[in-house]
Amino acid sequence: MAIDRDDELKLPGDDEKKPAVSMNRLALWLVVGGIGVYLLLSGIIGIVGK
Repeated sequence: MAIDRDDELKLPGDDEKKPAVSMNRLALWLVVGGIGVYLLLSGIIGIVGK
């Protein structure tokens, strides 16, 4: 009886790798991050200017 290597148990990470980051998701993160930076900086400038 020969052992076939295709019957091995797979580890949880072996089935499929994470897909690459899509351009839509990257653009969304950039927009949300830009808004967050703007709010943070305007708040700091408001505190310092007061």
